Amino acid sequence: MLRALIVDDEALARRGLEIRLKHFPEVEVCGQSANGREALEHVDSLKPDLLFLDVQMPGMSGFEVLQALSGPDMPAIVFVTAYDEFALKAFEANALDYLLKPINDERLAEAIERAKKSADARLAHVQQSKLLKFICELTGRELTLEGALAEATGSGEAYPRRLAIKDGGETNCVDIDAIDWVDAAGDYMCVHAEGDTYVLRGTMKRLEELLDPSIFVRVHRSAIVNRRRVTSMRPHRNGEYFLKLGPHKEVKLSRKYKGNLARLAERI
Repeated sequence: MLRALIVDDEALARRGLEIRLKHFPEVEVCGQSANGREALEHVDSLKPDLLFLDVQMPGMSGFEVLQALSGPDMPAIVFVTAYDEFALKAFEANALDYLLKPINDERLAEAIERAKKSADARLAHVQQSKLLKFICELTGRELTLEGALAEATGSGEAYPRRLAIKDGGETNCVDIDAIDWVDAAGDYMCVHAEGDTYVLRGTMKRLEELLDPSIFVRVHRSAIVNRRRVTSMRPHRNGEYFLKLGPHKEVKLSRKYKGNLARLAERI
């Protein structure tokens, strides 16, 4: 059974998709979100397996929601859009699933079938990598980790103090200490700092080498956390833990990195 969350700023569109999904017994609609911020809260509380995500929403677009959601526990994504044929080529080129409004029943069935297959952990990781690459291409913010460091790091420092994030014609310097956590998929990573998310191209291994180990702790093959942001830890199954960062965000500590618990416990 796939638990699905419908995200669309139009009430009629949400209701229409919910009615259509009643014809698929393998899908249970666990909730609806009327905007991007609400979607983030519902993903955190409802833990859906599948997200039907409207692209064009006021305030926070579907792409901005996607960027904020990135991580190893991100649900499968099916974009719902009214984009024209030219824009849809971007989805197809990146092998991302989408439904064009008005929604066709046959295409809906295909999207659900793909979502069922992507429940496999390995396929989910591949899909997340495609999504992050897509964000970079869509926004024109392709930036490497080394490039972000080159403009911000002074010489003679043991560890970098800032990342230089280019956004259009501006360059914003992000303090390393302000980073809450970093998650990655494939060759892309999302740096989460003070409510903003920045997508960079680079590897977690390289980033781990650059970050101060007294502050940053590897907790998963695709996640590093700022231990100063960890407010609580609760055991999960098979020796895993869930780490609470702030009021809403949880990051999983996998069994492989259980040896790092002591470093994290110093902060609790």
